[in-house]
Amino acid sequence: MADCNDKVEENVPGKYYVDSNCIDCDVCRTTAPANFKANEEEGYSYVYKQPENEEEEALCQEAMESCPVEAIGDDGEEC
Repeated sequence: MADCNDKVEENVPGKYYVDSNCIDCDVCRTTAPANFKANEEEGYSYVYKQPENEEEEALCQEAMESCPVEAIGDDGEEC
């Protein structure tokens, strides 16, 4: 499970985030390209835009559920 106290610094504020366990597998960027981008120099993904509609919300949820190392979290607003 992702740790909101271990978020990568590029995440925009909001519900979804990526923590430092990310292995840059590209699943989130492929699943929800409108919301995730890569830090290519450091080798990880981050949330660059929080979901703005139901479709983006569903895709972010799918990306979170598909993450092989559980580096995506959805409790960022509470942390």
